[in-house]
Amino acid sequence: MKIYNYLFAAAFAYLPSANDALAQLNTHTKEINTAFTKLNIVKSPHNTIPENSSPDLEIIRKRIINDLLEPPVNSEDIKKLMQSIQPDGSWPNINYVDTSRTGFQHSQHLQNMLALSRAYKKPGTEFYQNPAAKKTVSSALDFWIAHDFICQNWWWNEMGTPNWMINTMLVLDEDLTEKQRTEGARIANRANLEGFGARPGGDLIQIAGMLGKQALFKRDETILERVIKTMASEIKTSTGRGLQPDMSFHHRTDNVISTLTYGTGYASSFAYWAVKIAGTKFKFPEEAIRLLIDYYIDGISKSMAFSKYPDIGAKNRDLSRKGTLEAASPELAENLLIASNYRKTELEEIVKIRKGEKKANLSWNRFFWHSEYFTHQRPNWFSSVRMHSNRQNNMEEPHNEEGLKNHHFADGSNFISLSGKEYLDIFPVWDWQKIPGATIVQKPELPHWKQLVKKGLSDFVGGVTDGMYGAAAFDFNSPHDPLKARKAWFFFDREYVCLGTGISSDEAQPVFTTLNQCQLNKDVVIMTENKKTVLGKGKHSLNNVSWILHAGVAYFFPTASSIQLSTETASGNWRQINHQASASEELVQKDVFGLWLDHGPRPRNAKYEYIVVPAIEASAMEKYNNQIIILSNTFEIQAVHHKELNRSEIVFYKEGSVKISADLIVTAVSSCMVMIKANGKRIEKITVSDPTRKLKSLQLMVSAKIESSGDHWRSKWSKEKKASVIEIDLPADGFAGQSVVLEL
Repeated sequence: MKIYNYLFAAAFAYLPSANDALAQLNTHTKEINTAFTKLNIVKSPHNTIPENSSPDLEIIRKRIINDLLEPPVNSEDIKKLMQSIQPDGSWPNINYVDTSRTGFQHSQHLQNMLALSRAYKKPGTEFYQNPAAKKTVSSALDFWIAHDFICQNWWWNEMGTPNWMINTMLVLDEDLTEKQRTEGARIANRANLEGFGARPGGDLIQIAGMLGKQALFKRDETILERVIKTMASEIKTSTGRGLQPDMSFHHRTDNVISTLTYGTGYASSFAYWAVKIAGTKFKFPEEAIRLLIDYYIDGISKSMAFSKYPDIGAKNRDLSRKGTLEAASPELAENLLIASNYRKTELEEIVKIRKGEKKANLSWNRFFWHSEYFTHQRPNWFSSVRMHSNRQNNMEEPHNEEGLKNHHFADGSNFISLSGKEYLDIFPVWDWQKIPGATIVQKPELPHWKQLVKKGLSDFVGGVTDGMYGAAAFDFNSPHDPLKARKAWFFFDREYVCLGTGISSDEAQPVFTTLNQCQLNKDVVIMTENKKTVLGKGKHSLNNVSWILHAGVAYFFPTASSIQLSTETASGNWRQINHQASASEELVQKDVFGLWLDHGPRPRNAKYEYIVVPAIEASAMEKYNNQIIILSNTFEIQAVHHKELNRSEIVFYKEGSVKISADLIVTAVSSCMVMIKANGKRIEKITVSDPTRKLKSLQLMVSAKIESSGDHWRSKWSKEKKASVIEIDLPADGFAGQSVVLEL
């Protein structure tokens, strides 16, 4: 986004000294007048400024108009619009009758209006001040005003239509007739702070932004001040709607993650306005901008592979929209850099990554305890886990008949990415009962989409993390089928471990655990009984498999296993998963790699164990030196130890003990998750969490001697138990479920 330097010369920093106030005001006024001159506001016959208008308001107004004029004008498209418009101001290719939630092609009419307005008002285009262009857009605007189309989806009435309308009005400005100004403002004002959609933590910031543009159009400083205060007050954490204490985002009270959808719109709107009002008396408080930057870096960007590609695991019904996993633009980060110097280096790195100027070299591990969502990043790969608990719904409602097959999407899904493009637009051909990572009963067909959303059933769902390493655990009780399982994932530098146990179902249909289902783009290599084979396309049922390699990702089985594998062309269409009018019935075909384990019908306490090794070639896989010891994969405890890193990650579903080595035993007196980092016999770090969110404190016993304490923990050696007894205070309220790190 281009922000002219001379605009910032008008910045007015109010000083605490009363003696300096008058001098400061005089200087500020001169700078504002200079800025007006450079912007050609004063001299332009199309931008007559009332004498009593606020100088700061005029600067913001011009910035936004410049922003609306910035996109390029496609001359051929404009000519077609001018040639095809009907005498009544409509276009023949738009269905103006269907105002349903799945229809409303009227939005194309609104887009046409803004495109024509831009062509007419943007200097340098062949349509600049062109009478025919003005007549076309004026006719289109009159047609809309005459019919005042109302959609059955409130969003269009209170957000979509008002936004397009006020943008068009700001661009046309004094080229509008009096009726167009009055009626257009009436339609635009359906975006207001008293409307149904203006819910805190939801669409309120975006609606406030639309009202702010109305205030700028009318040059109403009082409304603009109210809008800015409302927006600033929304940048806060909450355990209801909005920004959560863990830096994830909930649009509704169902507690389903919406960080990359509504949560990004929330951040984008605030950042957009932060830039537009910078250097004026309306500017946002620094603390609000800083919290928004924290959310962007620690929430939004850490829900994306390489901080660039939206993670499929954080998506909902928008999976059924084409292009939903395309790389994110740098605009939001660029706006935040303009608004503040806070965490500047990190924002600059994200901008360079998204522009392709720098290869991502990122590492983190993060669990969003309010959303049951877990991400793990290493320089060459990214992975995530999505779960649900009795603290939330299993999935977003299929609003407006989108995302019609998302029934099992959060049932312990686990995605792996090396390029960020593995799942791009695969969804029309996906088998929605083979969600990567999930264990699912293979029904003849999914229930109706109206039966998609269910309340989660388990309280033991969570993660443990020290910021770089971590584990996720899911006491899975399917809300759709009579199926239970205990599933856990343990993340390290070069691999992660997937364990499942207690897989039981009463259904006659088989139960599958899918390792992956992604686009097929390279050969599939398998190792069976020390023999390496390249598989051709088709379906394969294989026994005694040691490992499988596809597209740089290996799936290693500590014990040779039987697997099912498909490398076939799959077919489908977008309309099968999305009933919006824009969803095409055109045939989509893609080559798909599918890998799964068949637990059979009515399994009883079935289990699985496999290790995912990303960013590796077949030659290296042949020499793979497995550093993982699976300490336990039982109904009570799932635990692994990484020999090279000397790290252990443990899930205690109930009280119990784990022997990590001859010298180290860890005992938990209640259910919890634990990580141990040791150096020989000495424990260096312990990290714990409570997936149930019910405990106020936690007691551990370790056979190593620890006699020290920290802010939230105490340890004493017990001669009787021959162990150190560690008492740990756990986070409460909005931080219940967060990990506690003990540096020893």
